[in-house]
Amino acid sequence: MTKVWLVTGASSGFGRAITRAAVAAGDVVVGAARGPEALADLVAAHPDQVEALRLDVTDPAAIGAAVADVVARHGRVDVLVNNAGRTHVGAVEETTDEELRALFDVHVFGPAALVRAVLPHMRERRSGAIVQMSSVGGQMSFAGFGAYSGTKFALEGISEALADEVREFGIKVLIVEPGAFRTSLFETGRAGVSADSGVYSAVGGTRAFVSGGDGSQAGDPDKAAAVILAALAAERTPLRLPLGEDGVGAVLAHLDQVREDVAAWEKRARATAFDA
Repeated sequence: MTKVWLVTGASSGFGRAITRAAVAAGDVVVGAARGPEALADLVAAHPDQVEALRLDVTDPAAIGAAVADVVARHGRVDVLVNNAGRTHVGAVEETTDEELRALFDVHVFGPAALVRAVLPHMRERRSGAIVQMSSVGGQMSFAGFGAYSGTKFALEGISEALADEVREFGIKVLIVEPGAFRTSLFETGRAGVSADSGVYSAVGGTRAFVSGGDGSQAGDPDKAAAVILAALAAERTPLRLPLGEDGVGAVLAHLDQVREDVAAWEKRARATAFDA
């Protein structure tokens, strides 16, 4: 059966790769982007399968109208891919409230609004899938990525609860955690950067990594998209899907560190109940 996909941030990176993969599978994709003109080539090549939709995920009113329009024209949304996003580098102390709120608007409030908009239709049909594009930064963080990881941690917490809530309705939730892939995430002008006081030397290394990393990442977005589609099609779709040699390795190492920390204090931490 042909699926109808709604993909945000579809003009580049993972969004564009997922759009191509879904089209290759014979599905229909409504690609949402702030600049839908960037999808003109895909629309021209696949006029019966790709539509471009202008959407800013930080505009709640626009989200409701967009989903209502897609459902009115196609009858449903089978797969929602919350992919729109950007990176941000800055020490926690140096990241302003405005910068932090803007990032939460893109990575948390926008996806949450889209989920709320599509869920009634998915519940009614008792089927559907929601793909939340997170990051290895949704499982761990380090100097300079506090704001970015904070939003991805929040997205993952919401998504884990969501998965538990919608399971009975036959709806899948997939949290994707890529490592470094050759997308536009690190492009100059797209990566948010807080003012640099020079106080935190560890943040300097992260700034250099981001500013010099665009175009040299090892990860192939098209291969990632193929794995995402395979995970959605699997009888048992995982809740979390780290991607890339670096991504998988980082998540596994982080989980080992968490277990080590818990085990080191396990006896004293368990012995905190009232005395009988």
